[in-house]
Amino acid sequence: MRILGIDPGIGICGFGLIEAASGGSAKALDFGAVTTEVDAPIPSRLKELYDSLTQVFDECKPEMVAVEKLFFAKNITTGIVVAEARGIVLLVAEQRGLPVYEFTPNEIKMALTGYGAATKTQIEEMVRVHLGLDKKPKPDDAADALAVAITCSFLYQTKDVEKYKFSNSRKERE
Repeated sequence: MRILGIDPGIGICGFGLIEAASGGSAKALDFGAVTTEVDAPIPSRLKELYDSLTQVFDECKPEMVAVEKLFFAKNITTGIVVAEARGIVLLVAEQRGLPVYEFTPNEIKMALTGYGAATKTQIEEMVRVHLGLDKKPKPDDAADALAVAITCSFLYQTKDVEKYKFSNSRKERE
């Protein structure tokens, strides 16, 4: 199962593609980050993010997408822009008919370490170990995206992932 993990952001949007096998093993196929021009207007940055993610999705050919949920933002302005970036991710996935699963940072930490308050360093190390990488993936946003994909693969193996599936309540009412 090819799972594309996404750590959404407007300036840096991490992505990580894994191949998850039965039995819980996984292999990193590709990872990196999409960046946008810091000084560009937000609409231009969102368009740039859309174009870049479209290319990533088309090249990676995932079977499902796992996205980090925006759980809490200290700065409301930053939170809004990250939410807009998440919207771009969800749109690109929907255009390709891909199932989308969303996980909070605490759910990701629990899945990888068994501890909901794990540090970023602990998560990066667990990503490295689980995927059998020689060193921690860089940039950090790519490591976070791989962590989201691994979380999805764990839950997919146990069939618990369905409760995390992105739902469109408007469609459900129709």
